[in-house]
Amino acid sequence: MSLGDAALQAKLTVIDFTATWCGPCRAIAPMFEALSKEIDDVVFVKCDVDEAPGIAQRFSVSAMPTFVFVKAGAVVDRLQGANPQRLRELIEEHM
Repeated sequence: MSLGDAALQAKLTVIDFTATWCGPCRAIAPMFEALSKEIDDVVFVKCDVDEAPGIAQRFSVSAMPTFVFVKAGAVVDRLQGANPQRLRELIEEHM
């Protein structure tokens, strides 16, 4: 599934904007992966800002990691920074 297809889903899509050189991104990556296996009703997508700068720009991403929460094509929330507890809270809030 492409990022565009995922963002148009009726169910919640969480986009993790990341970069290979980003330490906090690497720190939270295992938790993001675990959540993607644990929660079936949410689509989890990673987007490397260096490989897809246009997508990062479209979602106004200026720092990594940034998590953008999209439902039915609309951004419903965002989280900047590697905060595992808040990431889980926002996922549960918007499911």
